[in-house]
Amino acid sequence: MTATAVIRFRDLLAGKLGWSFADTDVPHLATELDRRAGARGLGRDDYLSRLGTGRWDDELSAIAEDLTITETYFFRHSEQFRALREVALADRLAARAGQRVLRMLSVGCSSGEEAYTLAIVARDAQPDPGWIISVLGVDANPAMLRQACDAHYSTWSLRETPDAARQRWFRAQHDGRYEVDPAIRASVRFRQHNVADDDPALWRQEQYDVIFCRNLLMYLTSETAAALIGRMTRALVPGGYLFLGHTDSLGNRPDGLEPMHSHSSFFYRRVSAVPPAPREEPQPSREPAPAKKVDLLELIRAERFSEALAVSTSRTGGEPRDLLLHAVLLAQAGRLDEAEIDIRRLLDTDGLNADAHHVLGVCLEGGAAVDVAIGHYRLAAYLDPAFAMPRLRLGLLHRRRGDHRAAAADLDRALQLLRAERDDRIVLFGGGFGRIALTTLCRSELDACEARR
Repeated sequence: MTATAVIRFRDLLAGKLGWSFADTDVPHLATELDRRAGARGLGRDDYLSRLGTGRWDDELSAIAEDLTITETYFFRHSEQFRALREVALADRLAARAGQRVLRMLSVGCSSGEEAYTLAIVARDAQPDPGWIISVLGVDANPAMLRQACDAHYSTWSLRETPDAARQRWFRAQHDGRYEVDPAIRASVRFRQHNVADDDPALWRQEQYDVIFCRNLLMYLTSETAAALIGRMTRALVPGGYLFLGHTDSLGNRPDGLEPMHSHSSFFYRRVSAVPPAPREEPQPSREPAPAKKVDLLELIRAERFSEALAVSTSRTGGEPRDLLLHAVLLAQAGRLDEAEIDIRRLLDTDGLNADAHHVLGVCLEGGAAVDVAIGHYRLAAYLDPAFAMPRLRLGLLHRRRGDHRAAAADLDRALQLLRAERDDRIVLFGGGFGRIALTTLCRSELDACEARR
């Protein structure tokens, strides 16, 4: 009876958490089963019946706290982080020069050291402080996530951290522990996620530049691991990078990925091929249904940029809104010269369009005409005093130049205006980040300005 109950427990955990257990794990699972059933005041059979029926998320979280392996530290396997900085980030920073936004994901982040290390390496690699760096860490263990959010670590967690990184990005505390610098904390967020479950928002197609998933696949069932690999591949932008643990291999020809080797590390790059469009269902009538006009803003909101650009290209007949959206999409694709042409066409017909002046500022800033860009950001803010985004860009540019007093003034104004900023402007000019993320960025940059004034 004991063996039967433990096998059932193991099968339930495989189905609900995607975890794989060896036969040598059976004694440990028996102990865990008795502990959890006792904590719930149930016998084994009743507990297993409850666990197998529907969702019991808080119980799965408790099991995750007990059974997950949590050993990690900053800059673990430093050779992978050297490959990240010198190969992956060098490539992605060049590709994102028009957007100045970089997104990364840490799957199985445990207590947060890996996610914070990703942010540190990206901050050190970014060409200037005007970039938006975003790292999301996910894990099934809520206790570990609480530690990650606390962001205080022992010297043991920093045992492989380079001295320069320790001095720049950590603050020594009176109790001998270290706190992660607020600028790094502002770039990183955490959420609980069970990799056996799908999550459309987390795994939205083509949203991450880099994904780290190290030393996790070996603990998953083959079905769960295969599904997770597929989600990670689709969630990478074309040209994005996937780093796995040294014990994880996808073979020589993984679908959608090409193997790479550098700095004594193997990793993968998402190939640029665009997934085929969904097959169209046959129309019941011979008469074609009226074509529904595609909402470009919704495509941009869903970050379906390639599709949005194709649609907007067919609409560039001179309508002001179409020209603005096309210029925004061209700028996001790094085609700044073409975006500038479109936005100047718009300004020729409407020289008082605040949105157009902001987009022109983005084009000129990316093309290194920073002083002229500042002029257009100022004009956009003057034409529409409620427009938060040019204030944010001005604050970041002033900070990049070391003028912390001017930066603080613009960032403080942007912080106030972001509360009521129009949703469409957040979508178009926020670089893929929402109101909360932009507000966090403003506060982080303001704190840095105050520290240097």
